[in-house]
Amino acid sequence: MPLPLDRRRLLRLGGATLLAPAVTGLGQPARAAAGPGLPSAGSPAAGRPARAAATVTADLVVYGATSAGIMAAVQMRRLGRTALIVEPGGHVGGLTTGGLGYTDSGTSAAIGGLAGEFYRRVHAKYAGTAVTPTSPMRLVFEPHVAAAVFADLLAEHAIPVHLDARLAAVTRAGDRLTGLATDDGRLFAGGMFVDATYEGDLMAAAGVPFTVGREANSVYGETINGVQLRGAHQFTLPVDPYVTPGNPASGLLPGISAAPVAPNGTGDDRIQAYNFRMCLTRAADRIPFPKPAGYDPADYELLLRYVQAGYTGPFFTTQSVGGGKTDSNNTGAFSTDFIGAGYAYPTATWAQRDSMVAEHRAYQQGLLWFLANDPRLPASVRADTAAWGLAADEFTATGGWPPQLYVREARRMLADYVMTERDCRGAVRVADSVGLASYTMDSHNCQRVVVNGVVKNEGDVQVGVPGPYPVSYRSIVPAQGQCANLFVPVCLAASHIAYGSIRMEPVFMILAQSAATAAKLALDAGVPAQRVDVGALQARLRADGQILTWPPVAEGEIVVDNRAAGVTRGGAWVGSTAVGGYYGTDYEHDGNTGKGVNRLRFTPALPAAGTWTVQLRWTADPNRASNVPVDVAHAGGVTTRTVDQRGSGGQWVSLGAYEFAAGSAGSVLIRTEGTDGYVVADAVRFVPAA
Repeated sequence: MPLPLDRRRLLRLGGATLLAPAVTGLGQPARAAAGPGLPSAGSPAAGRPARAAATVTADLVVYGATSAGIMAAVQMRRLGRTALIVEPGGHVGGLTTGGLGYTDSGTSAAIGGLAGEFYRRVHAKYAGTAVTPTSPMRLVFEPHVAAAVFADLLAEHAIPVHLDARLAAVTRAGDRLTGLATDDGRLFAGGMFVDATYEGDLMAAAGVPFTVGREANSVYGETINGVQLRGAHQFTLPVDPYVTPGNPASGLLPGISAAPVAPNGTGDDRIQAYNFRMCLTRAADRIPFPKPAGYDPADYELLLRYVQAGYTGPFFTTQSVGGGKTDSNNTGAFSTDFIGAGYAYPTATWAQRDSMVAEHRAYQQGLLWFLANDPRLPASVRADTAAWGLAADEFTATGGWPPQLYVREARRMLADYVMTERDCRGAVRVADSVGLASYTMDSHNCQRVVVNGVVKNEGDVQVGVPGPYPVSYRSIVPAQGQCANLFVPVCLAASHIAYGSIRMEPVFMILAQSAATAAKLALDAGVPAQRVDVGALQARLRADGQILTWPPVAEGEIVVDNRAAGVTRGGAWVGSTAVGGYYGTDYEHDGNTGKGVNRLRFTPALPAAGTWTVQLRWTADPNRASNVPVDVAHAGGVTTRTVDQRGSGGQWVSLGAYEFAAGSAGSVLIRTEGTDGYVVADAVRFVPAA
């Protein structure tokens, strides 16, 4: 929550606002310190009953019962330590149980560990079978099924969840958190803490620096951050933005900014739009869309004009999740996203947030009422909308309406490593991986503006990534010298556009499991989070099924990528990403020139002598050579194989099994003499004999 304005230190980070809260009590032993803008400890918010003062203790205190929070607690319990969850609201499971049943996954095969287990458990619920490590994952599901899976996990691991417990203050001893106090008078004490909220409230209360908004491209050397006036989810027909068409003096329609749009790449403090992910159905018992209190059709005049200009829909998505139900999301230029209405949400007070959630709900319910009932709309639009309704057996406590606002982006930590577009694109690959992300760099629109007399949306970016990429351990822990026992797997350190790729529920679960594992290692070793042995952490994560590299490397395998230290070149080789299926950040080719001169050698550092199967990888295309000579130097001499690179792209192709001495005595040489097309060098894998 924010400090009052006169107590903030405001810095500018390429146009984005960095809020470094001046929290009291830092460095003082066991002294209660009110978080920024939070009610004082022991003073419940208006209308919230106080409970008897009590202290609840666990090895790991998790703030936020999101999917990430649940996985952090489960992992800590599986590692033999105690854990509890403190949830400021009454909903468990975050977006995963809050309507987002059509999972944004990117490369689903990159989902490992507890996240993979969760989706296998979902499959088992539908199949009526026991879950096993080989069960398929199901990433599409109804909300109540996800809720049942989380309930099973919490019960199996005896994890207490304390609901309706809003953070009021933190206690500290030096640079360590010792407890978090809630507005009903309780104190939750622990050795390690995880902030699993979508907002980063515990992180902020702990005095950890963060940013809100969009960085300028220049801050991190990016290309698609900051202001982005692009074509996706855009008005495809000209629509007049003024109350009286053609008359700027009449003012702008609701939701349109009067500020001139800045050049692409300019930083600002705007964030992408929020909405609710609805679970809709056409079933006979569906709940008709309610007309919200204070409904004003003028709020949807812009949409009416768009329809009158010729737009026919769709007005929201209807992705099936099973059971005749949907996960319905924003689509197009004017839909369920309440564009421009959430800027203040990340650092707002509890009361302000409650009001903003209500405003988002009223906007979206009003939109559906408008589409189903306004007589100015074509009868086909009204009939198509009215054929849908809220699922009667989902979100029964809230009348079928999802209880969880989709907070796509709020605070983002500033740490020793900030994930950026370069990570997403594979231009850099961190060595301290604690999980993979793979979704498109995805930002929803941030504002509506006037361009040449017509309305435009600004901020939508949808740019793919070449494949799964690692997320740095340093991006989920505060910087050196900051809080020593806090992990932030949701509001991690990432630029706006990189966060747009990372911010998916499976990734949050993956990073939360890794955070809890690191917390256990830190407790055992008596060291700060920043000094956890990353090698030991990664070994434990792999043992627990996490996937840390892509393509995955099995135990004992050695992969030498074209960009690794064990590669030497003769002649001129050209780096490329033009054809997919490559390992690592790119592949290289000979340019179909320098035949006989161009050659590239992969030399592994094998940990032990023995029999190793050698596998070669390349990207295939009709312009590739069909007769590439490959020399395998091994303990018995040199064996030459010939490979056809017109096919078998993106696969590991065996060159045979050979005896190798330990160390760097063996190698694989790709030659180009006599070849009849482009020769590609990508990666070599050495697999030890079973």
